[in-house]
Amino acid sequence: MNDFFSKIGELFSTSSYIDSLLHGFLLTMQIAYFAILIGVFLGTIIALIDTAKPSKWLAIPKFICKVYTTIIRGTPMALQLFIMFFVIFAIKGFPSIITAILAFGLNSAAYTAEVIRGGILSVDKGQTEAGLALGLSRYTIFMKIVAPQAIKNIIPALGNEIITVIKETAIVSMVGMYDLNMAAKDIGSGQNMASYLVPMVVAALFYLATIYLITFIVQRVEKSLRKSDLRAEK
Repeated sequence: MNDFFSKIGELFSTSSYIDSLLHGFLLTMQIAYFAILIGVFLGTIIALIDTAKPSKWLAIPKFICKVYTTIIRGTPMALQLFIMFFVIFAIKGFPSIITAILAFGLNSAAYTAEVIRGGILSVDKGQTEAGLALGLSRYTIFMKIVAPQAIKNIIPALGNEIITVIKETAIVSMVGMYDLNMAAKDIGSGQNMASYLVPMVVAALFYLATIYLITFIVQRVEKSLRKSDLRAEK
């Protein structure tokens, strides 16, 4: 135990160790942030296509979206990452961070699409029919009636997806990227168990603090939306 605490003191007193962890954490957050942006943007488009009224113009896009989500959700993230790195973007000099962002972004899009699709479908169809009966356009019905209600159902699941993306980025160390996980491994490599455990625990605390912050924000947003519901009822 004394060895464990002495290693903690050594880690926090060595600037190179701190710099390595911070550099790894920054890379982790960069990948997660841009991947989430891609996931939300592309996932929203996929969900809108999937829930749109069937027509001959949307038949092919709907089929493509269905195949895409099925393949992405049915294969491991690690396998998708390897394919992106060693097959699709196996180009000398191509930025590895861009490859990682695209890999996680495309993966997140499939799951986010299902989250948004579920949120849209959770709104009673009768409200859409009532809007059409009143002469409202489908766009107006969606933006004014369906979307506000769907968002309240989407937020919790979307928060979980964001958390999942952040944690999954740890596998970029498998392709040689110096993220938080790799930094912890590097600091503890070639030493005894206590030396290896300490940076891993510190890296875990970085993840825990980030996840807690996101969870707190999501809960605050949910609470705010519930307050708006109570005001509407009054």
